[in-house]
Amino acid sequence: MTGTSKDSILNSALVPHQYPTGNGTATEFSIDPAKARDAFAADLSDKQAAIIGTIQRPVSELAFSEPSGVPAWKTLPSWAVVATSDRAAGTDAVRAHAERAGATITEVDGSHVIMISKPEVVAEVIQSAIAKVG
Repeated sequence: MTGTSKDSILNSALVPHQYPTGNGTATEFSIDPAKARDAFAADLSDKQAAIIGTIQRPVSELAFSEPSGVPAWKTLPSWAVVATSDRAAGTDAVRAHAERAGATITEVDGSHVIMISKPEVVAEVIQSAIAKVG
């Protein structure tokens, strides 16, 4: 997603790490802890952003390129919470994907970790989705 986003700065914050595999090496990425707040968690407290920058799990490079199979949104109803200041995935990319999925979209001022900064909004969207399909 970040490759097509004009809003994302995530690529400039990623640190590659090589690790051995049975066939050579592979790469995984983590966010530079010094850049975690700006790129990932701008609406959290300094303490929360520092914790995220410290305890984050790396992501395999395959997560950015490996196909995930048939998308569920093609046959199931979808909901999306679009954070208007998402500098990780990019608000523009998240919104475009939600629109393509025909999702019911809720836009909220916040960062990529909107589920931490605005959990009540995310919970309301989940409860609304359950009510519609339940």
